Amino acid sequence: MAKLAQSTIKYLIEADFSCEGIIEKPDVIGAIFGQTEGLLGHDLDLRELQRTGRIGRIDVEITSENGKSQGKILIPSSLDSSETSLIAASLETIERIGPCNSNVIINTVKDVRLDKRDYVLKRAKDILQNLFLEELPSTSNLTEEIRETVRTTQIQDYEGLSCGPDALTSDEIILLEGRADVLNLLKNGIKNIIAIGGATIPETIIDLCKEKITTLFVDGDRGGDLIVKEFLQLGDLDYVASAPSGKEVEELSKKEIFKSLRERVSIEQYKSEH
Repeated sequence: MAKLAQSTIKYLIEADFSCEGIIEKPDVIGAIFGQTEGLLGHDLDLRELQRTGRIGRIDVEITSENGKSQGKILIPSSLDSSETSLIAASLETIERIGPCNSNVIINTVKDVRLDKRDYVLKRAKDILQNLFLEELPSTSNLTEEIRETVRTTQIQDYEGLSCGPDALTSDEIILLEGRADVLNLLKNGIKNIIAIGGATIPETIIDLCKEKITTLFVDGDRGGDLIVKEFLQLGDLDYVASAPSGKEVEELSKKEIFKSLRERVSIEQYKSEH
């Protein structure tokens, strides 16, 4: 598109031309101004229209081959549709460009505002879609956010360790490796849980194991095996449960959690198997 002289352009005149000879851009510009001068009167004179900004800069594209030239003329206009059509028709009266005979044919008069409307419509659709996708959360997302908040508020602290609300009052507890494991079991309704908080087993946990029926629930990896071995030396365990091989407790589904706990083994059985 031609570079426009102002932001109020309404139409773009596109004309094709051909010449029996080699010409250059100044030849085309000169022919446009020279051969249309006075044709439509002073009010529609191209020089005057360009001076007052109602016609933008005239752009010309030229290619030459085998001693002949052809190209395109682009004229942006802020005139109304009838005046723009008169300007376009006047270009077809050009018979010579430079020293060569020529033929000019109007290809199209394009309403630039239609392109703008198409852009506005497409952009509006994109903006609306983003509003629904990004700014309007789904019901499931809102519900999950509420549940996450409830789970977080359920987490309690016992001497620096994350635990569920029933960890201290229940006769049976489930020991987990970390806070993320506690969150996942709370999410699935299990509240008599407490995190050991790392690979080193705190004295607090060792004391709890002496008072309650204790199940150690570990990840299904080598780290989980090492924690069990350490407990066997320091703690008073009753049962051992493990996540499926290669999985962590924090990523288990409800079905996997309850299946793993159902398949827990007594500490005697664990020792005999290992």
